[in-house]
Amino acid sequence: MSDHDMVQDITILGKRERDEDERIVTPAVHDGLAPEISQDDSDDDVGPMPLPAGAPGTTKKKRKVLPHEKLYLDHLPNAEQYYKSFMHRDALNFCVMTKTEFLITTSVDGHLKLWKKQDTGIEFVKHFRAHTSPIVGVSASADGQLFASIAEDGSAKVIDVMNFDMINMFKLNYTPLACCYVHRRGQAQGLLAISEQGSGSIRIYDARGDGNPLMTIDKLHRHPVHLMAYSDRFDAVISADENGFIEFWQPTEPFELPRNAKSIPTCITLSPDSSSFVTFSLPDRFIRIFSFITGKMTRKYDESLAAIQEMQQAGTAVYKVEDMEFGRRLALERELELPGPDGRIPAMWSNAVWDETGAFVIYPTLLVVNTVTNKVGRLMGKDEAVRFMNVTLYQGAPAKKGVTTLAMAASANPILANKATRDPTLFCTGYKKQRFYLFTRSEPEDSKVTDRDVFNEKPTREEQSIATATIVGKGGPSPVATSAVIHTTVGDIHIRLFPKQAPKAVENFVGHARSGYYEGVIFHRVIAKFMIQTGDPLGDGTGGVSIWGKDFQDEFSDDLRHDRPYTVSMANAGPNTNGSQFFITTTATPWLDKKHTIFGRVFSGLEVVHAIENVKVNKMDKPLEDIKIINVDVD
Repeated sequence: MSDHDMVQDITILGKRERDEDERIVTPAVHDGLAPEISQDDSDDDVGPMPLPAGAPGTTKKKRKVLPHEKLYLDHLPNAEQYYKSFMHRDALNFCVMTKTEFLITTSVDGHLKLWKKQDTGIEFVKHFRAHTSPIVGVSASADGQLFASIAEDGSAKVIDVMNFDMINMFKLNYTPLACCYVHRRGQAQGLLAISEQGSGSIRIYDARGDGNPLMTIDKLHRHPVHLMAYSDRFDAVISADENGFIEFWQPTEPFELPRNAKSIPTCITLSPDSSSFVTFSLPDRFIRIFSFITGKMTRKYDESLAAIQEMQQAGTAVYKVEDMEFGRRLALERELELPGPDGRIPAMWSNAVWDETGAFVIYPTLLVVNTVTNKVGRLMGKDEAVRFMNVTLYQGAPAKKGVTTLAMAASANPILANKATRDPTLFCTGYKKQRFYLFTRSEPEDSKVTDRDVFNEKPTREEQSIATATIVGKGGPSPVATSAVIHTTVGDIHIRLFPKQAPKAVENFVGHARSGYYEGVIFHRVIAKFMIQTGDPLGDGTGGVSIWGKDFQDEFSDDLRHDRPYTVSMANAGPNTNGSQFFITTTATPWLDKKHTIFGRVFSGLEVVHAIENVKVNKMDKPLEDIKIINVDVD
């Protein structure tokens, strides 16, 4: 659904429903009386009339009440605006809160970040460049100890969450579609189930093993499985395929027949006690709640665009918006169902989650629905311009250091009472956003609304290049310099530049130096008695662009040759393919003349060059211990 304004009635979720015969079912009126119809043969011209209250044969319908509802709501976020947001370098697709109080976020560029829940807010822990292609599936184990991610390139990575370390990776000989840990808490062997794109096969691996499947299940589904959820309580898996079939099975032996659905679920989320599970489906946009034991549907909420438009026109939505804003949000909702450039439907990232009691369901329109009373319990973020997509919830009280005695626990000391204060937080990704958002029980201060978006990522290389080019073009610092100092983790290297013989190469080097492009970049290739190479932000020799965002031409001069050591030249992949990488020779290399542009020579810090040259390297000529450029000063 497009936003919280376009949702069901504040008292009854959903304007109306239809029964199996497609007849409109009208909710009971007034105080719960069921309107029974009586007909009098002697007065046929009078329409049917309800019986008066208290008449014989009528029964008063009990109104459902959730005990301690207020207490449960107090343990959920309630802010109308998100409190803070943090960045990735590309759009986020998954955010997962583990049982060990770690938040794990992933983005479509294959990057993965670990965050630790603190007393208030979160703290960054570690960043992995996990995959070179988009991440298509993630899973956290039932005990929160292991996390797995799979990508389109056929790779699977396993992370030890508590030690925030990547402990295993293996290459699959197929393109994966979904993954799920299917082992119980405390089980020594971590079992990871991975489905295959293009077939209904599911393979189960040892997460710490060699990448060979322990078993293959190929007779369960006929179509690719895109969702799996595991119940630790029942040691059972629920899987859904792209044809709408849902299966219940155990990691050792499948059981029961498939259950057919008219739409495709985008998520399967089990309640905390595994008694129920919730799904969100496309294209009908229904939230459905099922009993785990019987498989029967117990609740259904209509989030379709038709229902949204009907409530907007009737004025029965929880939150009314202006018609122009409603039209914009409706157009955005339609866009979510259209395949993107990568062929994926953005709305497939949507999900729904339970609170810790299993009484409330929260989905990306940030509606908090009481599934017992069938009412909207809370609405968050209704004024935010972000369309939230994937959500995860944290409700615990972060453990604090220190010992609590019986006397301390029984005392009325407010300082001690604060030690158990909860900080419930809802984490959300946004459509086409490079951020994830935190909803808590605190609203952002008016003076800090603009500060709530944390810039925890450096600008991209392209953004830095554009900024540098803009500065130079507006009469900023001259792009020409005659000397530079490369500050490395093992010492300083002083270089004399040749702007007259290689103006483009010098301008490119100076631009990158001033923008901080080379900061933190490693020497990724070192060959003794030949050269040391750096300048690649990816650190593997495959990356780097010029300040213009494209390759620039070679510049050869008869005045400059590779006839001595300490020559500084541009690395390339052939004629006129210069980017950001460069190397420093440690001996005469005349065979490089007219092949690589010379733009400088080292005149001081020769011992630093040789110190880098003599480090131990692996088979790919990469130093075993990273040697980094701290920064580059130009003059």
